[in-house]
Amino acid sequence: MPVFFVCAGLIGLLAMILTVNIARLRGKKKINLGDGGDPEMQAAVRAHANLIEFAPLCLLLIYFVSDFYGFRMVAGLSVVLLVSRALHAGGMLGVIPQGRFLGATGTTIVLAVSSVLAVLAGLSLKQF
Repeated sequence: MPVFFVCAGLIGLLAMILTVNIARLRGKKKINLGDGGDPEMQAAVRAHANLIEFAPLCLLLIYFVSDFYGFRMVAGLSVVLLVSRALHAGGMLGVIPQGRFLGATGTTIVLAVSSVLAVLAGLSLKQF
């Protein structure tokens, strides 16, 4: 479980970095609200928003299945999610070629696997 917490914390720091990037761009481009139609600002806002849309659900599902599937599964899903989110953000910001595709693919795989594992764990639970 320590790997999960480290990865979750690093994803939180990634969210903070993306937030600061938006604030930096707002000051530089003098855009107070929205994206001002600026492509760089649009990419920064979407990189942050996409992280916020997917990371919490994936982390929650990984946490749910942690009692059922052991350290290796939880660690693997956590690391793949962290790397995927970093790749995606880098790709959205134009820093990592193919990062957006690789990050979106990795995140989707983590979402699918953790969702299926949660369903299987739920089906194996006994009701009172």
